[in-house]
Amino acid sequence: MKAIRFHRHGDPDVLCYEDVPDPEPAAGEVLVRVRACALNHLDLWQRRGLPGMVLPHIPGSDVAGEIVRSAAAGIREGQRVMLQPGLSCGRCEACLSGADSLCPAYDIVGYRSDGGYAELVKVPAANVVPLPDRIGFREAAAFPLTFLTAWHMLVTRAGLQPGETVLVLAAGSGVGQAAIQVARLHGARVIATAGTDEKLARARALGADEVVNHYTQDLAEEVRRLTGRRGVDVVCEHVGQAVWDKCVRSLARGGRLVTCGATTGPDVGIDLRQLFARQISLLGSYMGSKGELLRAARLFFDGRFEPVVDRAFPLSEAAAAHRHLEDKHQFGKVVLEPA
Repeated sequence: MKAIRFHRHGDPDVLCYEDVPDPEPAAGEVLVRVRACALNHLDLWQRRGLPGMVLPHIPGSDVAGEIVRSAAAGIREGQRVMLQPGLSCGRCEACLSGADSLCPAYDIVGYRSDGGYAELVKVPAANVVPLPDRIGFREAAAFPLTFLTAWHMLVTRAGLQPGETVLVLAAGSGVGQAAIQVARLHGARVIATAGTDEKLARARALGADEVVNHYTQDLAEEVRRLTGRRGVDVVCEHVGQAVWDKCVRSLARGGRLVTCGATTGPDVGIDLRQLFARQISLLGSYMGSKGELLRAARLFFDGRFEPVVDRAFPLSEAAAAHRHLEDKHQFGKVVLEPA
């Protein structure tokens, strides 16, 4: 099969389009023909040097396609599917209680295992989500990781309630566009940030009630103005160092900040007096459970969630797709499609 691999870490030019052996599924696994694979920032970090993988490596966590081979009950060859990106043991206390993202063996498709930048990928049968015929492969690949992450952040970790106000950072990112939709569906008022007028307009079209340009406006001051000096109940962020202080200052008393990433750096600080005197909560979030993905997927299949696809590239042009994502030109998800 054809696949994208990198044999060393570096810039996008290390991504090689080459022939590799077809994966051989073991007992309990299925083989999927990849029709679309969406990019994530995890792919960029891996390529640059994130530890934990064996080289050469095939990245790619968000996959949609068709079953080529299956020995699992209820999964037939030719079936259209998308894949749950989280991998877990299925036997530990966390997995058996439905909190599989807390599994000590937790992994993500395409992180330590080979992923979806290929014509074929093998995964556990438990990671298969049947796909209705009306859902396109591009949209299906754009859904799992970002909507699962946004759902786990807002619904599970932050406990979002109807009528609350949410600040969503980086509306043009995959998690950002998903978080706007998850928050709106749960009856929240949404303030979203982006760095261009075009992205701000698209955030409004997705359902944001108010928007803030995080490059030209004072984020915390604008949030205070838009909330009558009160602040927001929940901040949903994955940017990290560049916006952390402003995010904390944007919280109302008793507010919750939930974070799932650090795209601008991990080194942040906190004045403990702000933490205890204002009774704010800082919450970490990482992926989510299979059950959460299935609940979110029902809303996707019903048409209440619409994952945004910015642009699709041929698999052979993965390096160009990485540059497009790194340059922050996108609004929504960037997708690779094998020939």
